[in-house]
Amino acid sequence: MAKVTLIGSRLAEGGREFVYGGESPACEGCPYRNQCLNLTEGVRYEVTSVRDNAQTLECAVHDTGVRAVEVEPVPVPANVASKGAYAGSKARLEGPCPHTECPSHEYCVPDGADFDTEYRISEVLGDPPHDYCFLDRDLTLVEFAPAEE
Repeated sequence: MAKVTLIGSRLAEGGREFVYGGESPACEGCPYRNQCLNLTEGVRYEVTSVRDNAQTLECAVHDTGVRAVEVEPVPVPANVASKGAYAGSKARLEGPCPHTECPSHEYCVPDGADFDTEYRISEVLGDPPHDYCFLDRDLTLVEFAPAEE
């Protein structure tokens, strides 16, 4: 279900994904707090539409102001242990990986998922993009189900 929120005007385009980072100290005293700070911190969202004819509002965080958009939580692609990785099962991330040059790093340390949380797998995507894991992990690329709000 889509939720209306305000985001930086540079980010306000359909299909844009972001992880909501929560309140900034600059938000204190802002008259638009209730419209901006209505998402769940750490959840990955996609802009599904930009409100037509919505004005750009001044913002202490975003230099070009904020615009009204509709967003929905989206799945998080991630690498998990291959053993037990099937749609409907629950899994956790394997742990941090220092190998930032690896083509799988963005899936081993994905934005929008935490290492200490268990997630439901909505879909198994298959083999990860790397040829071999530097940490000798047997991994499968999956999508974690979107967060329920």
